[in-house]
Amino acid sequence: MKIAVLVSGGLGFSVLKQINAGYQVVCVLTDSNSFAIIDYCKNNEIPFFKGNPRNGKGFDFIKSFHIDVLASINYLFLIEDDIINHPKEYAFNIHGSLLPKYRGRTPHVWAIINNEDKTGITAHLIEKGCDTGPIISQIEIPIEENDTGATVLDKYAEVYYPLVERVLLTTKKKDLTLIPQDNLKATYFGKRTPNDGKIKWDWSKERIYNWVRAQANPYPGAFSFYDGEKVIIDRISFTDTGFHYKDDNGLIIANQPKILIKTSNGVVALESIRTEKKLTFEVGKKLKEC
Repeated sequence: MKIAVLVSGGLGFSVLKQINAGYQVVCVLTDSNSFAIIDYCKNNEIPFFKGNPRNGKGFDFIKSFHIDVLASINYLFLIEDDIINHPKEYAFNIHGSLLPKYRGRTPHVWAIINNEDKTGITAHLIEKGCDTGPIISQIEIPIEENDTGATVLDKYAEVYYPLVERVLLTTKKKDLTLIPQDNLKATYFGKRTPNDGKIKWDWSKERIYNWVRAQANPYPGAFSFYDGEKVIIDRISFTDTGFHYKDDNGLIIANQPKILIKTSNGVVALESIRTEKKLTFEVGKKLKEC
């Protein structure tokens, strides 16, 4: 079986190496910043294309290769019909959610933010729409109370290749068991950037807790500002400290032994923070959105 692999990032790199160990990878498409993937292709003499494949650029590269199956794993770009229809049998994608829920980007981060107790990965045929193709197989993964975006991604790393191999063992499209997605149950969440991590202290303490852990180190992090300085918050905890409901949300209730902050429905402790300079947090001042 001749396979084209579309991959990005560390997770994609790990799966690419495993695929290449057991199958014939004839070419790779990746993004310009996935340097480990690019170096791996060079070192293993695998033809590769880097960059945005749209507007025929990716197809111009891939069209000369005989491809039975195209596998997309953690790939940054949507692909067009010319690439989707090129493999002899089928093109499939591994998406980091239990589709049809959480179509779109960084689904595991959104799942934590939204207080889900489970997530998962889905193998599905690729269509022109975003994560809309019929489902081949899924693996469910629990989200524990203390999981972060990074720890959930570690769980993904353990099951991505087994799911890929499960699909590759069925070479012929006609032998796949396909389940159409129920679009009435579909949800979509968009791309996140580091600037999207701003904390709103008017939120409930539970939402702030999930917001913080979803984006915790080594991710860019949830953040607030103190005296104009950015404070990245990687971990908080709930406390039973009392407060007055008229006090402003974001108010610093205490600074010893921990920094305590009032939210709309309780006081939280800042357990782990990152700042560019050493700051002295004063009781009675506030953490703010800007």
